[in-house]
This record gives sequence, structure tokens and C-alpha cells, in this order.
Amino acid sequence: MGKYFGTDGIRGKAEIFTGDFIERIVRGLNVSGKRVLIGGDTRESTEEILEKFRRALDNNGATEVGMAGVMTTPGINYAFYYLGYDYAVDVTASHNPYTDNGIKIFEPGDGHGVKLGFEAQGRIEQEIDNNSPSSLEIPQIETQHFNDRERALNYYIQHLGQYVGDTRLDGFKVALDCANGATGTVGGVVFEKLGASVYVINDDTSYGRKINDGAGSTHIESLQEIMKSGEYHLGAAFDGDGDRCLLVDETGEVIDGDQILTILAKYLKLDKIVTTVMANQGLLNWGADNSVEVVTTDVGDQNVAKEMQARGIKLGGEQSGHIILPGEPMGDGMLTALMVAKSMKESMRKLSGLAGLMEKSPQVMINMPATDDEKALFKKLNDTETIIDGYAKKLKDIHGRVLVRPSGTEPVIRITMWGDEQDTITALAGELAEKLTEAIKHAKNQTTR
Repeated sequence: MGKYFGTDGIRGKAEIFTGDFIERIVRGLNVSGKRVLIGGDTRESTEEILEKFRRALDNNGATEVGMAGVMTTPGINYAFYYLGYDYAVDVTASHNPYTDNGIKIFEPGDGHGVKLGFEAQGRIEQEIDNNSPSSLEIPQIETQHFNDRERALNYYIQHLGQYVGDTRLDGFKVALDCANGATGTVGGVVFEKLGASVYVINDDTSYGRKINDGAGSTHIESLQEIMKSGEYHLGAAFDGDGDRCLLVDETGEVIDGDQILTILAKYLKLDKIVTTVMANQGLLNWGADNSVEVVTTDVGDQNVAKEMQARGIKLGGEQSGHIILPGEPMGDGMLTALMVAKSMKESMRKLSGLAGLMEKSPQVMINMPATDDEKALFKKLNDTETIIDGYAKKLKDIHGRVLVRPSGTEPVIRITMWGDEQDTITALAGELAEKLTEAIKHAKNQTTR
């Protein structure tokens, strides 16, 4: 991770995205003579930030600015490439609360759009910190602006339908929770086109404060209650920008990204998948038992995509619900839900049965609140490594492991533990959180003396 770019673009409180900050981002991107598509999610700050980007693009020589309005992250990424834009700017903070916001930037890759590379990110970070006037010569041109929302949205919806192919979902009943975010723009459209009956909740796409508030993949309880009625075959809950989803089966049980990987790997008859170090031990066990190589990489769908490309692996994802399907450059929650529905329809099996292919191991996660300074201290302290190593040794007796890492998208340090005994790992994770908090607090006190 860089100074400003985390595991998924730049993210923070909405107020950090001032006009000057955005001007510097655009200057570092070097958009002179380029065509740029801009869009984002539904949080109240997104509309204002998009306007700041439009002005910054004008000031820095962009020839055309297309405005997509509210649109999912995978939709923006797909549309900008096939509509011939040079870049896409997606204003979103994904699953974070409405008070946050962020920026994801896409550039052309090999046959599709991809997240902006590390080298280009570095140039933007350098420009953000540059105190001297820019030396770039910006041509004095009149930037053309136009609303490209309908064209972009239609391209994306068409892509979803084409990916699923000839499969029909007649008689299939689906419940969707759109998190009052960007998936509300597509909602049940594609499922309905395929013949499914669709019930949609939390699909308000107006700019405001509802995004992820008691809704979507981070608050899946409402969807669980709907699914417990037994009326629906599949439930899908999306995050604010629609690049991931969690599923709910016909009994109300949550199906996470690890389980979705097993369902799709079996359906697609794949012998290799990529996941991250956050994966449940049950996924690794499933791979060993089914002759499927499970390759692990660092957290972040960009890291998963990079590993997939390097090794020629067609399927990858994260426990959080980012699933990268064959031929796709990034996670797409709507496409993931469609493909699981397709596998259910063709196998004539219930979601609970398909998800039961993998036996989940006990796991616990604790989010320790941490500022950027506290995250930096955590990385530097030898004491924290010693403390974590001590707990790793304790976990060996119950075939467990521990992972502690600062979040790249939220102000927390995540502690994740796995093991054979739920009560034991829950207690140990709590102890570890207390000791790490004390170590960081002590180090802060030492540095302020």
C-alpha cells in the first residue's frame, strides 16, 4: 500500500476530498488529451466530489468527460473500456458508512479495464505531496461534457446477460438487498430478463445517507429474515458499490465468499483457485480433499487478480464476497449472484446443498479501532510481533492460526483467528486485542515524551 492508495483506491472521510486534493489527483493522472468517464455510488458526498472531478478534468486538458451518474464499480469499469474512454473515475467508499468516500481509478488493460497500476498510483501520490507548481503544460481546450449514463448502463446490463448465456431462470425466486447503493440501478433487471421472480429491498439510488445503513452485505439480517420464509431460492446482498456480494440460502444461512468459490469451482470444473490469507481453513481443507489447488495471496481483489493472471488461474476471490470470474478483471457482485443461480438451476440443487460442499472451520474476527498513526506504529513495533508469535504458538494445539493486519480501507486493525474450538479462539482473540492495544498505547506514550 502507498501513502494514499490502500488495498482498494484512496479512501477516507468525505471531507478529505477537497477541490485541491482532487486537482492534484487529476494532475498526477495526466489526463491531457484524454477521454474520462466518471460515476460513483449513492452517498451524499459523491455528487459534490464528481462535480469537483469534472472541474479538475476541465482544468487539466481532458478532451471529453462522460458522466455515468450512479453506477456500480464493475459497471463503470466495463463500460469505460468498451465505450473507448482512456480512464474511468469511480467515486465510492464501497461498504463503508456514508460519512466516508473514496476514489477508484481504472485504465485500459489487456482486453478489459483494470485498476490503475502501482506505478501510476505512485505518480499521483507524488503530485499530491508536491509543494511546487506543476511543470505540466496544459493545452487550452474546451472540454466536451455529456451524459453517457444510459449508454454505459445498457452496455453493462447487456454484458451480464451475455456472460450467463442461454440459461433461463423461469420459476426461480430471488431476493436482493441492494444496500441503497449502486446495485439499485440494475437490481432485478437482469434476473427478470432471465425469467426469475425478483423481490428487491434497499434499492434507493438517490444521493443521501442511506447507503450501507442497516442494509446490504454488512447488515444482512433483513435479507436473512426474508429468506427464512422459505419463499425464495436465493438471496443476494451487495455492498455499496456492487463489486461483491454475500448470499443467503433458503434456510436463512449466510453463504460467504469462501463457500461461493467452492460452488463455482465445482460448477466450472476447475482444479485451481486463488484466495487470500483471510480464507477460512475449511476452504483449504476442501481444496486438499477435492484435488483443487488453493493458491493464497495478500488481501485485496487487485492482488487476487494479479495472482490469477500470473498463474493462468480462472477463478479467485475473497471471503468478503469479491469473486473474480473467468475472463473478468475484478469482482462483480451481481454477476456472482447470477452465476450461482445458474449453477443451482442447472444442477437442480438447493443453495444449502451446494454450500455444504465445504465445511467451515471455527473462525473469529475482531476489529481494533486504529488511526493511521496507530497502524504505522503497529507495523514498526517488535513487541507486537512477539505478542502475535506467542498466540500463534498457543493455537498450534487446536490446529489454529492467527492473522493480524491493518485494514487498507477502514480505521481498524483486524485480528482473525482460526482453530478447532470456537470458544478457545474467541477468548484468545479477545486477549490478543487487549495486549496489542496496550502495546500500541504504551508506544504512543513513549513517543510523546
